[in-house]
Amino acid sequence: MARTLLNQSLAVTELLADLPITKEATTSRVVVNNPLLRVVLFAMDAGQQLTEHSSPRAVVVQLLSGKMTFTVAGEANVLSPGDVIYLAPDERHAVVADEPCHMALVMVDCDHDHE
Repeated sequence: MARTLLNQSLAVTELLADLPITKEATTSRVVVNNPLLRVVLFAMDAGQQLTEHSSPRAVVVQLLSGKMTFTVAGEANVLSPGDVIYLAPDERHAVVADEPCHMALVMVDCDHDHE
């Protein structure tokens, strides 16, 4: 996706319909991408996982559909639709889709100069 301008509002609709859950796969779509934040929508089939990793940015994750286990610093959290996880910068985390699911991930650049 092209860079999203900081000074221009944007509406992105039909996201779940445009990113169907694919059998035995994890797919993603970047929805917003600018120096301040990045919004990514994920579609994950049951059993799919994102192995432990971290981000230098602060991250907010919201489960939109299905169920998943989201492990933060070794502690497993079972998420249902609507649940939110906040990750401090550099926090180790991993994800396993317990059911087919969609999640939205927002990465915020806490240290960027936004002149």
